[in-house]
Amino acid sequence: MEIRNATMEDFDLAFDYIEKLWTYNTYDRAEIKAVYKGVLENPNDFAFFLFDEGKPMGFCHGTFFNTFWLSGQTCYLSSIISNEEVRGKGYGVRLMDHAKQLAEARGCRGIVLDSGMPRVGAHRFYEIYGFEKCAYCFELKLRE
Repeated sequence: MEIRNATMEDFDLAFDYIEKLWTYNTYDRAEIKAVYKGVLENPNDFAFFLFDEGKPMGFCHGTFFNTFWLSGQTCYLSSIISNEEVRGKGYGVRLMDHAKQLAEARGCRGIVLDSGMPRVGAHRFYEIYGFEKCAYCFELKLRE
């Protein structure tokens, strides 16, 4: 297995994962490409793919920020997804392990993420990995 940092050349692959992760949203490709470019240029963000024998198996994006809640540097996982057909085969663990290594290297006090209510399988994975339910997630859209 190989971890590879995301590049602009990988945008189509990343977009495919983004659409699969949030199937209840619709995306403007140009807007997402601009966001993706910003992620790649931001030193507080990371994005990477997991490949196995040259085939993409998953994607992860996160950001580092300071929070009073955890009293310091925190890693927020915005996106983490493995291919549906290979779930339960260790790819999610490998993605999470790499994100955890990045967070530890950055001196983070913890990793936080949120997950859509219908993603019950993902919730089980997070809990088995060691995450604890600690909050509800709310959003207030300011524009469509």
